[in-house]
Amino acid sequence: MTITTGTPAPAAVRPYESYVYAYPHKTAYRPLADRPALRSLWAAEPKDALSLYLHLPFCEVRCGFCNLFTRIGAPEGLTTRYLDGLDRQALAVREALGDDEPVRFAAAAFGGGTPTFLTAAELERLCDLAEKRMGADLSAVPLSVETSPSTATADRLAVLADRGTTRISIGVQSFVDEEARAAVRPQRRADVEAALGRIRDARIPVLNIDLIYGIDGQTERSWLTSLDAALAWRPEELYLYPLYVRPLTGLHRLGPVVAGPEAEAREQTAWDEQRLRLYAVGRDHLLARGYEQVSMRMFRRSDAPREQEGPSDHACQTDGMIGLGCGARSYTSALHYSFDYAVEMREIRSIIDDFTATEDFSRAEVGRYVDADEARRRHLLQSLLQAAGLPVAEYRARFGTDPGADFPAELAGFAARGWLDTSAPDGLLRLSPSGLAHSDALGPALFSPGVRAAMAAYERK
Repeated sequence: MTITTGTPAPAAVRPYESYVYAYPHKTAYRPLADRPALRSLWAAEPKDALSLYLHLPFCEVRCGFCNLFTRIGAPEGLTTRYLDGLDRQALAVREALGDDEPVRFAAAAFGGGTPTFLTAAELERLCDLAEKRMGADLSAVPLSVETSPSTATADRLAVLADRGTTRISIGVQSFVDEEARAAVRPQRRADVEAALGRIRDARIPVLNIDLIYGIDGQTERSWLTSLDAALAWRPEELYLYPLYVRPLTGLHRLGPVVAGPEAEAREQTAWDEQRLRLYAVGRDHLLARGYEQVSMRMFRRSDAPREQEGPSDHACQTDGMIGLGCGARSYTSALHYSFDYAVEMREIRSIIDDFTATEDFSRAEVGRYVDADEARRRHLLQSLLQAAGLPVAEYRARFGTDPGADFPAELAGFAARGWLDTSAPDGLLRLSPSGLAHSDALGPALFSPGVRAAMAAYERK
């Protein structure tokens, strides 16, 4: 597909506007006045290849950069009450799916938070809930689980391996102790290495290691130190994340180290340049060592077992997602729904307490309806942010239109910036290396005016 533009190259943009891990973002969700019944929402949806996501909103610590829906620790009995709530929710959702046609789950994931915050016995219960309540066969589908260095214990990993986990993802962020402290992530490299050893001993087929670049004081040399330390474990996957300092997080509360708008702008520009530089160093380092780039963040070892992969970047937001837990999203073709969203710890605790006290999970409470335009935007965004790109025929078969006709201004703007691959085969819309590097500017450029307005009006809490 050829996109042309007769306009001059536009002015430079900030490369790190927002990580688009879901569209529309939860900050565009609102309480649903009609509180639709789940049974009616799922009645006409395909149910032969659903994805199942279970959310555990607990962590032993909260990193300085984290804005995920999670709380630190759990008072006595809270994890039990939370699992009880998950059980009630699972019963309601499975009943809503009905038995008029076969219900089959094609993939499953446990995320958070940190699912391995749970004890080994609680993880057994979590797996039982997925299988006995929802009907997912965890031993027959890809199952991805997130963990942390301090909670990746041998007994927990043994449960996960026995119950069919095919992929485990561990947030390391940095193997350099000083950088971990700068990111407000208390850990020691020796403990990280010990956890990785236990994961490999558990023989879970796919290991993913998360690393972060752009940490205060990080250099190209220290970044390569972390990359090489990770590569020593031959992980099947690596995710390289740029650091963000988001509102209400620990790093944001520390405030800027400079005063005045001009000084802040200069610091921001320098930080953007540092992250772009470190991204390129990391990308080139992995490509030279047998990894292929799947998206801006995701790299996969070329000889990794494909049949046991977890979901690719952005695949967590495909239609047909069942999310259980107070931080999980569910996706039908017409509605994305969840529970209330917060970042501030007091608000998160309140939402979790409300979830554990809920008896009736038969209706959607908070969400956003997805019309035809939003569905097109979402499909384009999901596909374009993957290194493989978007086959235009696939888009045309789904929507009956052409992406160039649906989004002429956006695609022309990307072309003018050099973000589209002009060497891509006919019929393939694909990002250039520069486009992939600027994914966090490109993704938000595809947001609809309505979603932008809703996100801007969201009151942070």
